[in-house]
Amino acid sequence: MNDPQRHFLRHALATVAYRGRKAIADAPDGFAGFRGGDASRSPGEILAHIGDLFDWALSLVQGAQAWHDSSPLDWPLEVTRFFDVLTAFDDYLASDHPLAAPAERLLQGPLADALTHVGQLTLLRRLAGAPIRGENYYAADIAAGRVGSDQAVPTREW
Repeated sequence: MNDPQRHFLRHALATVAYRGRKAIADAPDGFAGFRGGDASRSPGEILAHIGDLFDWALSLVQGAQAWHDSSPLDWPLEVTRFFDVLTAFDDYLASDHPLAAPAERLLQGPLADALTHVGQLTLLRRLAGAPIRGENYYAADIAAGRVGSDQAVPTREW
C-alpha cells in the first residue's frame, strides 16, 4: 500500500489503539459501571460507543453507511470488541479495496470522536481512583497496523 492518506489513517487508528489500551488496561473492578455524574456515560457505555464508531467507519469506507447503538457488553467482552473493530477497520484500510469515504471526513468524524472518548475514559479512571500514568505520546512507539491489545511498552512515562 503506497497511499499516504491510508497510511496516515492507519497511524491515527494505531494511536487510538495505543491510547485506548492504556485507558482500559487493568481497569479496577466496577469501572465499567462507574459514572462521573448523574447524566454521564459509564466507561462501559463509552467503550461500546467507540466500538459503534468503528463499525460505522468500516461501513462508510465500504460504501454502505450503517449506524447501530450497541448496549454495552460485559467489560472483558467490550475490551475484546474494541480491538476487534479496530483490527477490522485497519484490515480494510490496509487492503486494495477502494475507500468510499474521504480520508479527511474519516479523521474528523469517527477517528477524532474516538480519541475524545478515550480521553473521557482516561479522566474517568482518575475520578474512579485508578489513574493511568502520564506519558510523552510523541515519543511513544506507535506504528500503523499495530491495533491489537499487544501494544508497545511506554517509553517515557511519569
